[in-house]
Amino acid sequence: MGKDSIKLIANNKKAYHDYFIEETYETGISLAGTEVKSLRMGKCSIKEAFIRIEKGEVFVYGMHISPYEKGNIFNKDPLRVRKLLLHRCEINKITGKIAEKGYTLVPLKVYFKGSLTKVEIGLAKGKKLYDKRQDIAKKDQRREAEKDFKVKNLY
Repeated sequence: MGKDSIKLIANNKKAYHDYFIEETYETGISLAGTEVKSLRMGKCSIKEAFIRIEKGEVFVYGMHISPYEKGNIFNKDPLRVRKLLLHRCEINKITGKIAEKGYTLVPLKVYFKGSLTKVEIGLAKGKKLYDKRQDIAKKDQRREAEKDFKVKNLY
């Protein structure tokens, strides 16, 4: 693996369905050794995860990293709160945005960049029900168009 090679561990497709993602940030994450080993085996879920800023620090809640099989006493709680690592200026910028109505922070991806574990977080604005319906309609249209194109090319 090269220095900039990216290996995806977990992806949060639900976030793209429920929110408009306006900005994304790449953050580091503070982990224990057994958690890293478990991530290397791909045992991570961020479906129910959310992010809060407390006292100028960023934390991710509800991120599930399964215990490492050979970790025994060194294993940590799978749902423990984990600290995300960002620069102070980025945290201040995000805090200002979140103070506006309707903005939130959601984890989008967990991946390895070289040997480092990274979490991509997104500054998101919630979608209304009609926005979700429009997205589903667009997906259906695109799917139909691809299907028609495929059928035409077969003959």
